[in-house]
Amino acid sequence: MSPREAFQSQIVLFYAASAFGLLLVAGLLLGVLRKNVDYARRAYRGWLVMVPVTAVALILGRESAIIFFTGVGLLGFREFARATGLDADWFLTGGVYVGILAAGIVALVPDPVRPAPGWYDLFMALPVFVIAGLLAIPILRNRVHGQLHALALAIVGFILFGWMFGHIAFLANATHAYAYLLYLLFAVELNDIAAFLAGKLFGRHTLRSNISPKKTWEGSLGALAVSVALPWALWFTFPHLRWPDLLVVGLLVGVGGQFGDLAISVIKRDLGIKDMGATIPGHGGILDRIDSLIYVAPLFFHYIRYRHDLNPPP
Repeated sequence: MSPREAFQSQIVLFYAASAFGLLLVAGLLLGVLRKNVDYARRAYRGWLVMVPVTAVALILGRESAIIFFTGVGLLGFREFARATGLDADWFLTGGVYVGILAAGIVALVPDPVRPAPGWYDLFMALPVFVIAGLLAIPILRNRVHGQLHALALAIVGFILFGWMFGHIAFLANATHAYAYLLYLLFAVELNDIAAFLAGKLFGRHTLRSNISPKKTWEGSLGALAVSVALPWALWFTFPHLRWPDLLVVGLLVGVGGQFGDLAISVIKRDLGIKDMGATIPGHGGILDRIDSLIYVAPLFFHYIRYRHDLNPPP
């Protein structure tokens, strides 16, 4: 990944044209529809910020992409810590921040054993060391009261935002990094939009009434159909994948994206809140935008690595 590679890549140019084309069409539609679109306008303004910022981070190259996604993970955990009350314990919260930063650093440094960017073995083992460090904090502080609850939140926070979400940062080390990252970002968001639109048009039966009352089986099946079809439509962006790979990748996004959304909804419902924050106008917090990626990124990462390796020999 580099600026030169980005501007010479047909894949990058295709996704850039698609993203900015969709923003242009959406802007024109919002200009025509003047009533009952205030929420849509707020969401649109959020996209006008998110798309260019993400694009710049990816175009600038591997290091920029890893730093960007690590920063997003830190902001997501910040929202999680505030919503759950974990931020009251500065020591455990600080321990998680250190763990998330460590995951980013491990993705940045070269592998000392084999010639490859990113220290894969340490990245895989990192949860052991971070969790061991978090468990040591109450011991060093000689604390007992409330520590089980706080420790559980801290461990979940690191696993979600440092390790699982960290897989998308580590994907920047792949030979086909632009193809993988841009597809994931595009496909996951399209999965969310398809679920919303199919639910609005055809939704009759609630998917999980206690977790997310507005989601329907019809919306879920519509999103799954779109996600399964998308890899075939975009096969030209990763021609090294075979047809069974396309099927699995579509299922990973179609099923995993919805599970990620629902998993974070479980946490929000238990806390009695609608959004994790208000960082992005019309979208809620950072966590409300990356919930599906937290679930999908590691599944996609390990499937691709198992089937094709991240850095296959030429």
